[in-house]
Amino acid sequence: MKRLIYICGVCTLLILVSSFNVPPTYKMAKLKYNGGGDWYGDRTALPNLIKFCNDNLKTNFQPQDEVVEVGGAELFNYPFIFMTGHGNVIFSDQEAHNLRKYLTGGGFLHIDDNYGLDPYVRPQMKKVFPELDFVELPLNHPIYHQKFSFPMGLPKIHEHDGKRAQGFGLIYKGRLVCFYTYECDLGNGWEDYGTYAGDTQESRLKALKMGANLVQYVLTQ
Repeated sequence: MKRLIYICGVCTLLILVSSFNVPPTYKMAKLKYNGGGDWYGDRTALPNLIKFCNDNLKTNFQPQDEVVEVGGAELFNYPFIFMTGHGNVIFSDQEAHNLRKYLTGGGFLHIDDNYGLDPYVRPQMKKVFPELDFVELPLNHPIYHQKFSFPMGLPKIHEHDGKRAQGFGLIYKGRLVCFYTYECDLGNGWEDYGTYAGDTQESRLKALKMGANLVQYVLTQ
C-alpha cells in the first residue's frame, strides 16, 4: 500500500511538472538584410522585450530571439519581425517579393530607425509596396492604446536631431502590416539597462511598454 501511494505521488508530481513545461507558442526574429547596414544592432533588445511580454502580457514566446533573412522561407514562422540599423539596406527583387508575401499573408514588420536608417529603408520598402506610402499614425490609433496607454504617441528614448518621435505605418487593405518608429530609438530602450550612458529605468520601462503594445496589437488583430 505504501509503495502504491508513493508511486501515485510520483506520478502526480510528474504530471504537475509537465503541465508547467509548455513549449513556446511563438518565436520572434530580427531581420537580416544586405547592403552593409548593421542589421545585428540592439543585440539584447528582443530577449528583453520577449521576457517583458511573457511576464506582463502572459504570452508564451521562446525566450531567445532568432535571425531570419529577408528572402528566406523561414520568414513565415514568425508573427513579429524586428528590423533595425544605422545604414544601407538593399532588397533584391526576390527578397522584396518574399517580404511582401509575408506581410500580405498576415505577418508584421517593426522597423526601428537606429539613426541613419531612414534614407535607405524607405526606398526598399517602396520596392515591397510600390502602391503604398508610409503614413503617420494618429494618436488615437489602437497601437498606442493596448495594455499600456500612450496618449501622446511614441516615447522619445534618445535624442539625435531634436525631432519629435514619429510612428509611421504601411496599411495594406485596411491592415497595418509595417510599423516604422522614427527619431525614437525604441529598440535601444529595450536593451540591457546601462547599455547607453544617461538612460533611465523610467525611459527603459516606457520603451518596453510600447514594445509590448506592438506585440499585443499584432497578436490580437
